[in-house]
Amino acid sequence: MSIQVISPGLLSTFQDEGRHRFQSLGVPVGGAMNPSSLRLANLLVGNPPSAAVLEITLTAPNLLFEEDACIALSGAPVHAFANDTPIPVNRPFLIHAGQTLHIRQNASVPMARLYLATHGGFRLPAMMDSCSTDLKNRLGGYQGQALQKHDHIPISKPLAPRHRQTLQDFFSQLEIYLPANLGLQKKNSIRVIKGHHWNHFTRQTHERFLDTPFRITPQSERMGYRLQGATLLLCQPLQILSEPTTFGTIQVPPDGNPIILMADRQTTGGYPKIANVISADLPVLAQLLPDEHLSFSLVTLEQAQALMLDREEKFMVLQNRLAMIAQRLSECYL
Repeated sequence: MSIQVISPGLLSTFQDEGRHRFQSLGVPVGGAMNPSSLRLANLLVGNPPSAAVLEITLTAPNLLFEEDACIALSGAPVHAFANDTPIPVNRPFLIHAGQTLHIRQNASVPMARLYLATHGGFRLPAMMDSCSTDLKNRLGGYQGQALQKHDHIPISKPLAPRHRQTLQDFFSQLEIYLPANLGLQKKNSIRVIKGHHWNHFTRQTHERFLDTPFRITPQSERMGYRLQGATLLLCQPLQILSEPTTFGTIQVPPDGNPIILMADRQTTGGYPKIANVISADLPVLAQLLPDEHLSFSLVTLEQAQALMLDREEKFMVLQNRLAMIAQRLSECYL
């Protein structure tokens, strides 16, 4: 029982919440670039929020399902079809054996990443407590690499065919309300808190950093977003020891063009850190595309914590509301 890859797309990898206890060994955390969409896609198919999903970047694969499966798409507001049948985003959907999943970008609201979850998850080996694909180290995911043509991806739970109509009726009647602050909407304003080396940059640099937009260059990737815009200058040359890095750290190398460290960041870094993207805005940042512009606004640590707690509360409410999906699916799967 599997999904056959008809065409692989640009970059499709399996991701979960990443490897969080191995940075001291030089192993990157990795994981989903958009943690909100990872979580939502899983909740919509009755999975634990941290289960591995397929992260699809820019150009989507075409996937032939060899068994009935309950799936959900979250993230980019794409145009998706099971053969010719439209598939809604951010809702569970029953795809039938023999149908092919086709996905096209939405030109009016382009976003970088889409997430595909299946009920029961994909049958992948966990390595260092995670199924996330680490492309540089060829670790995790499906054979440590992005999807390739003719790959066969095993899924864990077959749907009992006699329950097909019951599930379709159940899904058609579902009412799902998604709060606006779950990080699902596109925006180009990114909130940050001051970084460890904020005071080592000039006052003019502070103003430029907050008052002028930056372009995301085509050299951006899962490891980091390279930005181009106002040159950020230190008050004087600064020699610092390499320090642990985090998702959203904004480093400034000697050329003055900032780099935002992303999911596949290195474990340590030695460039000055001017700011950190707040956790609540990491999902928004992950959806921005090369050549798009973003701007930064400054918030306090207390404000950043409040925004994150509010989002967590909204997710917990949503998780409780969607518990009925997990219950119904548990009754319909073998």
